[in-house]
Amino acid sequence: MSKSKQDHPEFAHPSEKTFADILDFYQIEWQYEPKTFPLITDKNGRIIEAFTPDFYLPEQDLYIELTTLKPRLSNKKNRRLKMMNEIYPEINIKLLKRREMRDLMVKYGLYKQAGKIKGNQTQKE
Repeated sequence: MSKSKQDHPEFAHPSEKTFADILDFYQIEWQYEPKTFPLITDKNGRIIEAFTPDFYLPEQDLYIELTTLKPRLSNKKNRRLKMMNEIYPEINIKLLKRREMRDLMVKYGLYKQAGKIKGNQTQKE
């Protein structure tokens, strides 16, 4: 079940909290970073690179990855998503990009939160 505001984890970015609030409002069950998927391992099976999507929506069997990176800085995330699709084709995953996140926030009247993912307020990595 969706978490109450008191039960929210510490999010890596304000847009994640806003997304969780929207899910809570619509009573959509979610989990925050519940699983890490190995992408590259060495010959001994040690994980070299992995991917942890931001949210999992159990009722939809869907992982959601949010990005507020500027498009030119999102190559690494796009590469990881492509690898995810190749290695784990059975996993449903959706990337919500910076513009889509802003549009979603504006749609729900969250203008202050949408303003936080403009310009210099984006994540650096």
